[in-house]
Amino acid sequence: MTSAQTMLAFLLSCVLLGLTGCKTTDPRDRLNVPGVLVAPYDTRQGEVLWAVIPPRNESGVSSLREDEIGDSIVAAIQGIRGVRCLPINRTLEVMRATGIDRITSTNEAIALANALGVDGIIAGSITAYDPYDPPTLGLALALYSRPGAMKRGPKTNLDPRALTMAYTDFGSFDGSRFAGDPVNSVSQHLDARDHAVLMDLRRYAQGRSDQNSALRWRVYTASMELYTQFVAHHTVGRLIDEEWLRYARTRD
Repeated sequence: MTSAQTMLAFLLSCVLLGLTGCKTTDPRDRLNVPGVLVAPYDTRQGEVLWAVIPPRNESGVSSLREDEIGDSIVAAIQGIRGVRCLPINRTLEVMRATGIDRITSTNEAIALANALGVDGIIAGSITAYDPYDPPTLGLALALYSRPGAMKRGPKTNLDPRALTMAYTDFGSFDGSRFAGDPVNSVSQHLDARDHAVLMDLRRYAQGRSDQNSALRWRVYTASMELYTQFVAHHTVGRLIDEEWLRYARTRD
């Protein structure tokens, strides 16, 4: 074999290797990065710490588990960049020790925050619950802040209008009232028959579900446990949006 033939064989082998490498990339193996919530707080001295009180059941359905929905709220908060959350069991222990069974005033919320050593308390209620296809879940959340905690992070050029559509408000439950003066509160009613809800659900499922399964992102409507995770994430995201807006309105 001449040197020219050797060179030609080498070039052909490089081309074949390149083509083979392209074929090994299976579209079904493509991964998506899930959306992440980012808090507006100053974390230079450490992340903000919250605690969640098990939500009250105002849905009229007695068969639901408030503690399981509370755990989903905790998990959603743990996914926020800049915020950590105590397990509900730890919160319940301190509530029993202090004789606080629910928040009836801002002072009580602050007292519980001091006892737990946290910056904020999340109180909530379950305003609607229907686990049957298509599922429905309503959540209302209120954030109480310990004085001097949760300071604003570095200044940004945030336009408050940019957040008004970040998490669509699918409706509120007027019967849900929170004691005292929480720094923020949100209420969401998410019915999986609503196409706008399904669009948000599909975005949430990106990077969190197996796109090669038969149900793909719709697996979140086939399981009330998974749907609860979505609703908790969505409602917590709405609360974080409101926190960004609160700081944007009061910036210097």
